[in-house]
Amino acid sequence: MKKNFFKKSFTLLEMLVVIGIISVIVSFGFSSYSTAQKKSRDAKRKQDLKAIQNAFEQYYSICNYKYPTSLPAAGNKLTATTTNCPSLSSNVDLITMPADPLGGNYQCVGVCDSTRYTICPKNLGGGKYLETENCNSTNLSCCIRNLQ
Repeated sequence: MKKNFFKKSFTLLEMLVVIGIISVIVSFGFSSYSTAQKKSRDAKRKQDLKAIQNAFEQYYSICNYKYPTSLPAAGNKLTATTTNCPSLSSNVDLITMPADPLGGNYQCVGVCDSTRYTICPKNLGGGKYLETENCNSTNLSCCIRNLQ
């Protein structure tokens, strides 16, 4: 009777093989999930920058062909005021500045004045601006610039 009982159970080696296979599958799933999160944050950064560029170009067109000279902090509004844009009869809010997905502000890089601007995502360390693409302080392909 004892021999039948032992023949129906799993051996220690079989259990270790199954646990090893499950561990490998979980590690692949975790790395895929992490990469998907990074790509999602990068897509959000690009979308935010495009919205900021559109707001800056609108400002340029209604404020006598001048860009704003500063970039508002996250949560603050970019406003075309009657002081800066004499042709306006009232102040116009163009955009509420978005925050970087990891927190912090988008930043002006180089010269940001009434004639030109370059705006990049928050520096993630080591001169990198995006998590999944090669965009650094020498290759500013992820940044936006004035269109005029």
